[in-house]
Amino acid sequence: MSARIPGNRAIWVGIFAELTEFTLMFLVYFFARINHPQAFHEGPQKLSLAAGAANTVIMLTSSYFVARAVLAMRKDQSGASLRWLIAAFVTAVGYPIVKALEIRWNVAHGLVGNGDVFQMSYYYLTFNHLVHVSWGLLGLVWIMLRTFFGGYSAENHNGLVAFASYWHATDLIWLMIFPLFYVLP
Repeated sequence: MSARIPGNRAIWVGIFAELTEFTLMFLVYFFARINHPQAFHEGPQKLSLAAGAANTVIMLTSSYFVARAVLAMRKDQSGASLRWLIAAFVTAVGYPIVKALEIRWNVAHGLVGNGDVFQMSYYYLTFNHLVHVSWGLLGLVWIMLRTFFGGYSAENHNGLVAFASYWHATDLIWLMIFPLFYVLP
């Protein structure tokens, strides 16, 4: 009896690559934090905790909606699945909007990418995460179109599950970024 992985193997290769990439960035973060403790102690106080918390709620809510879409598809309720996916998309679009407003706020308060090591780490990790969220949004559009045109069913919805796996991995990364930059002094 072989174990079945959710989605497909290809998405897991991508997720593994993503997690490897972020693991390396987190190692750089911890190396910088050890060598520049004062910058990392003062850094979170300069960021907008409200923006970070808003993006955390956005990511988790959107992931919840994607999970509901998968559950609906498993019950062969493609209409409900599509509605959950639309809700996920509408919610997830809030992430780049909040991030853009946050960057604007940061720059107005002197937090620029060429500042201290905390700021450089913050921008590098959060911008990279934003890139992955943007890819996820594009993937979500594709999944919504496939769902709308009947591309998935209760028996065959591996593409939807693969996307959900990617989206949850992107959440997992944000759940590490948020406390490291916004909360921990």
